[in-house]
Amino acid sequence: MKSVNVMMMSAAMTLSVCSTNAAAQTEQALIGKSDIKIEGKRMTPEALWAMGRIGGVSISPNGNKIVYTVGYYSVAENKSNREVFVMNADGSGNKQITATKVSENEAAWIKGGSKIAFLSTESGSSQLWEINADGSDRKQLSNYDGDIEGFSFSPDEKKVLFIAQVKTIKSTADKYPDLPKATGIIVTDLMYKHWDEWVTTAPHPFVADFDGSSLQGITDVLEGEPYESPMKPFGGIEQLAWNNTSDKVAYTCRKKTGKEYALSTNSDIYVYDLKTKQTKNISEGMMGYDMNPQYSPDGKNIAWLSMEHDGYESDQNRLVVMNLETSEKHFVSKAFDSNVDGFCWSNDAKKIYFTGVWHATSQIYSLNLKDNSVKALTDGVHDYASIALCGKNLIAKRHSMSIADEIYSVDLKGKATQLTFENKSIYDQVEMGKVEERWMTTTDGKKMLTWVIYPPQFDPNKKYPTLLYCEGGPQSPVSQFWSYRWNFQMMAAHDYIIVAPNRRGLPGFGKEWNEEISGDYSGQCMKDYLTAIDEMSKEPFVDKDNLGCVGASFGGYSVYWLAGHHDKRFKAFIAHDGIFNMEMQYLETEEMWFANWDMGGAYWDKSNATAQRTFADSPHKFVDKWDTPILCIHGEKDYRILASQGMSAFNAAILRGIPAELLIYPDENHWVLKPQNGILWQRTFFEWLDKWLKK
Repeated sequence: MKSVNVMMMSAAMTLSVCSTNAAAQTEQALIGKSDIKIEGKRMTPEALWAMGRIGGVSISPNGNKIVYTVGYYSVAENKSNREVFVMNADGSGNKQITATKVSENEAAWIKGGSKIAFLSTESGSSQLWEINADGSDRKQLSNYDGDIEGFSFSPDEKKVLFIAQVKTIKSTADKYPDLPKATGIIVTDLMYKHWDEWVTTAPHPFVADFDGSSLQGITDVLEGEPYESPMKPFGGIEQLAWNNTSDKVAYTCRKKTGKEYALSTNSDIYVYDLKTKQTKNISEGMMGYDMNPQYSPDGKNIAWLSMEHDGYESDQNRLVVMNLETSEKHFVSKAFDSNVDGFCWSNDAKKIYFTGVWHATSQIYSLNLKDNSVKALTDGVHDYASIALCGKNLIAKRHSMSIADEIYSVDLKGKATQLTFENKSIYDQVEMGKVEERWMTTTDGKKMLTWVIYPPQFDPNKKYPTLLYCEGGPQSPVSQFWSYRWNFQMMAAHDYIIVAPNRRGLPGFGKEWNEEISGDYSGQCMKDYLTAIDEMSKEPFVDKDNLGCVGASFGGYSVYWLAGHHDKRFKAFIAHDGIFNMEMQYLETEEMWFANWDMGGAYWDKSNATAQRTFADSPHKFVDKWDTPILCIHGEKDYRILASQGMSAFNAAILRGIPAELLIYPDENHWVLKPQNGILWQRTFFEWLDKWLKK
């Protein structure tokens, strides 16, 4: 159910272009960098949507240059565009080298750093292109019959590994050719829907020969197999890897379909030999998620991320290293009692650098493979992500609750230097609220870190309406994340204090703390929420008569549950994509492994005490205790938590005579991704809160 809060931007936009061929392209470029003017030094929805969003980052072979992409959004046109930028490794010489009416994605250096490869739909489908680092000599490299979704050149650059969809499910028209306009979908097994799509295809890895100008001799590594690689819904090229000699491909795959797929997280790392066409499962017997393989620079080892238990998608993400000669495997990140997120090898293959969350910030760590010791390289109130080695430094994206992603260079002693300033013009116009770390004592005597975000120009002599933020996931960290929807600085700009606790069931505080939520949604984590808001309510500047409670996904479940158990603490609720009826959620969601692990099992299993407790405490069973206005938001393309959950909660409130409002999106999934929908979300959110908390 993990809900990553991904969002977007806006406003009338102008384009500043530095490439040599930009003049001819500028007229075609529909969406670019904004020159928005902000009144009152407060963050606005329009300012959020006007921000450029930094995407993938790639380092040139000699470590001298960096290529990256930036996405821009237009509210007026209700769409986005992504462009390519190049800069020196120290951040100087930054240039935008594309300016087209179509997006350029996944830029990477090729041909010894003399060219940049990327994906573009300029020809009508997503194909592989190349361009010079100054933006000149743009050429199409592929003419694949379909869309290429990701790519990786082999180390010798004689082959290309790419991702494309293959049809795996027969359509109604396939079965009945005389009914080409029939819209009915015949379903015979589970996983017929996933995230926001009806499943008819699966991504496959393909290998093609590359002669320097075109792709030839294309081979489907999973020819005739109905499996996914990379895995839906979010897997990309990071789940595939070339070996050092360009003759093997490691790929992530869960070789299951239908009901078996819906019940299991057991993916494996497979190695495909291009010479023999043979495939070997190198993680066989490892029962949880195994993914994101990377070969060591010396070619002696391969590392990947691994979870221990089948069916537990939020299990501890461990780093495993396997000796390619002996096949001996080692869990090397034991010294870090949290999740390993992204990682990369050192040039000498003696260390691995990784990012991970500890105590509500994501930092960069160094793991010495000689003794598996772990050392923090960075600290501070921010999160690092997406690390890569660049000469003697690391290149990473960094963000916080007060600043969106920017690219940083971090030396191996931990000194960080900011390289990009994509949204400086906006930050210069906005005053951010103070972000404070507080440790609170929970009802069972443990310490809980809670982030408190104050309004700009905070006056301790005033009283402020205050919001309890309930995190989704349920096991997603309340770290220093930046969100374009659940944006704490936006909330603070509306003169709200935000209380964001790292309640039970979040990573970064040890395995025991993280696991305490499974099978106990309504237990200690709910007590932790109430501890956080009760402790803050003791402050004289908190208006305890005007408290709100908001959240999405599991956070939405939390809102619905607290609506029946809050003892009149709150004056307004907002639930986005939340679980209202646990019994229906068990049967409606697509990834059944999640429901089985987190709910404890099926509600009809009367012998299962955990499941019976879970379903007995479903939020819908406490509607008779609801007494507070509630706003329900949901997307009808959300197949993780169906929109019927939000509609049912709204209907229940209306039938009970509770003031309620429903914001329903026919075209959004578990997130809100379209610019105008995003603006509507923000306006509705604050209109509701202001109505009930600022009387």
